[in-house]
Amino acid sequence: MPYLYGERIRLRAAEKEDIPVFVRWINDPDVTENLLFVAPWSRFEEESWFENMMKRPAVEHILVIEIHDDKLHSNYLPIGTCSFINIDWRNRLAEIGIMIGEKAYWDKGYGSETMRLMLDHGFSSLNFNRIWLQVYSKNKRGIKAYEKAGFRYEGMFRQGQYQHGQYYDVHLMSILKDEWLALKTIN
Repeated sequence: MPYLYGERIRLRAAEKEDIPVFVRWINDPDVTENLLFVAPWSRFEEESWFENMMKRPAVEHILVIEIHDDKLHSNYLPIGTCSFINIDWRNRLAEIGIMIGEKAYWDKGYGSETMRLMLDHGFSSLNFNRIWLQVYSKNKRGIKAYEKAGFRYEGMFRQGQYQHGQYYDVHLMSILKDEWLALKTIN
């Protein structure tokens, strides 16, 4: 399956040509404010990360979130990334991560749509039973988007991340396959 299609987005495999865009995103303090890693990253570091990521199984590779844009020659504009990480095949669970790097597309529902598409793929195609994530307690926009996609709060790492000279709690949220299936039948 070369692409995963949503209503307004498509997800595709990341390519080496995407690295300059990734570097721009992960070096933007607004974009990385709520990500659980420390920036800045150089192009060399991103290229090394990309090469290591490509050595992992394909299901763990980064997917590029794209929207259709008639003004572009390719007709698609990359706006972010998402992926499953820390996959535990024995227990059928995975952590999920997402980044909307193009700030002009924040608060337009693309994050929620991406999460729904990834959840459907994770539960329907990959047969996961539980998908979980980590989010800073201060990231109200992210928490709202995750709840909208069906995630439930299940706990926290108290003062789990240090940023800007202070510690922040990290919320753990998850959704189970049967919860996702119930949501799909309602919608």
